Order: sequence, then structure tokens, then C-alpha cells
Amino acid sequence: MKNNKLSEKNVLITAGAQGIGESITKHFIDSGAHVAIHYFSSSETAKELEKYATSKGQKAIIIKGDLTQEEEANNVVQRTVEALGSLDILINNAGALVDRKLLSEMKTDFWHKVMDINMTSMMFVTRAATPHLSKNSSSSIVNLASLAGRKGGHPGSLVYSTSKGAILTFTRALSAELGPQGIRVNAVAPGLILGTSFHNTHTTKESADATIAGIPIQKAGAAADVARAVLYLASEYDGFITGATLDINGGVYNM
Repeated sequence: MKNNKLSEKNVLITAGAQGIGESITKHFIDSGAHVAIHYFSSSETAKELEKYATSKGQKAIIIKGDLTQEEEANNVVQRTVEALGSLDILINNAGALVDRKLLSEMKTDFWHKVMDINMTSMMFVTRAATPHLSKNSSSSIVNLASLAGRKGGHPGSLVYSTSKGAILTFTRALSAELGPQGIRVNAVAPGLILGTSFHNTHTTKESADATIAGIPIQKAGAAADVARAVLYLASEYDGFITGATLDINGGVYNM
């Protein structure tokens, strides 16, 4: 279904070629948006998505970069604006658990690495994008948080969960700061979303089954469930939603 509010809008999606990011990118393309697809290692999927967008007559660019490096994050935004002409929407999707480590196993450099991947990179990209977003009468940022940021996650995800909790607060603080510039800032907090490299790497079938047993609607989510929510928050140009986090978890956690 085409979301007419998104037609002809220019969107940057970080880590837009794998897992949830790939689904988000495809949903934006299907809604008529022009896309800048950042990737770190998923070059083949990025190329396929670029081809898919251009086949529909939309602009697309794929940009490789390590967003934990300030200059590379700045470059991703700069190349986006050069290719698309302007920027209406930023989707901060890049992030990773990296590995499970308990506090007793926590090396200082590992702590910094995960915080940089999940939180510092988001600050870099957002800081670079904001001057471009503020040129419009209405722009939108959607940040990818996690149920782990609400509940604390499973054992071994201490730094990941902490960084995702920080994203919830970053979203609220930024919505207040950027609201006067016409930029709305929201987040989504996905729960168990199967079929992504994240859970294929870090979640065993036994763990997934145990988690599903505790989900009120008795099933895991899919990447498209998150993508639809992201598009909704991004497209509410004339709306009143900012500083909000939409929980996508089948009812496991609600406030």
C-alpha cells in the first residue's frame, strides 16, 4: 500500500540493507520515497535495493561507512544530500549486540565498542543530518531502540540493553530540543523479531521458544511489523507525535 505522505520524500536509513533495516528500506521504496541506503557489510543486498528503487523510477544511493567514525558518519549524510538534493527523514537503525558478556567478563574496550556502535554513531549521524532536516517545515527522525532498553534484556546483554535504554532517553531529549525546528523525533522498541541476523546469531531456538511462551499473543514478530511502525511515525508530518516510543513486542511489556 502506497503511503502518499512519503511519496517523493528523501530518506536516509542507516544499516538499511539487513534485517529490520532491509524491510524498512523496502517499505519506504514501496511508498514512493527516494532512499539513501547506508550499509557496513551487506553490499549485495544494498545493490539489490538500489536497483529495486530505480526500477520504480525513484532515486537511490548506497553508501558504505563505519558510523562509529565521526568523519565517515558525516560523509554518509553529505553524500545523501548530494545525491537526493535534501533530507526529509532519518532512520537511525544501525546497532548490534556484538556478543553476550556478563559484568564480570566486561572488558572496558568492549563496553566502549558496543556503546559506540549503538549510541555514539546515532549521535554522529543525527548531528550531521539535523541542519538539513531543519530546512524543511516538517521533518522526522525515527530511532531503533529495543525491548531490552525497557526490560534490561537477557543475561549477557548488559551494555547492549544500557545503550538501547539510552536511545529511549536520547529520543525524548532530542524531541524537545529539535521540536522548534520542525523536526519530530520518535523511537520504536522491537521485542522478539525472528528471521533477522541479530536473532539468528544471538538467540537459540530454545531461548526463542521460551520467550514466545511468555508473549501474550503467542508468536514472535517479523521485520515488516517494525517497518510498518517506522513508516507510520516517519510519515506523520502534520501529526502531533514526538518524543514517543512505540513498543512492538506482542504485549510482553506495556506502560
